[in-house]
Amino acid sequence: QVQLVESGGGLVQAGGSMRLSCAASGSMWNINTMGWYRQAPGKQRELVASINRGGSTNYADSVKGRFTIARDNAMNTVSLQMNSLKPGDTAVYYCNAKEFGVPVMDYWGKGTLVTVSS
Repeated sequence: QVQLVESGGGLVQAGGSMRLSCAASGSMWNINTMGWYRQAPGKQRELVASINRGGSTNYADSVKGRFTIARDNAMNTVSLQMNSLKPGDTAVYYCNAKEFGVPVMDYWGKGTLVTVSS
């Protein structure tokens, strides 16, 4: 069992920065990938950024060059540094962990709200 807890959300002005953190506990040795998703009202939940145990990263086109994902070696924490924030970044951000298998198992945090004011 894996537990994920996000922190760092809140209100920020457009053009500002914010850092989200995710603390993971439980059976993390079987987790292959961690990442951040977000969901705005009326929209599908979308991948923002992910990182695997080898350090490979993936970003949504809309955040490339502005957001940076990072982790510690044990995958106990994952962070999302968000710079040059835009009102379109406003959403609930969820920490995610993936365990490879048939099928892939997803674990989710409860989410943290990020509001970017114009």
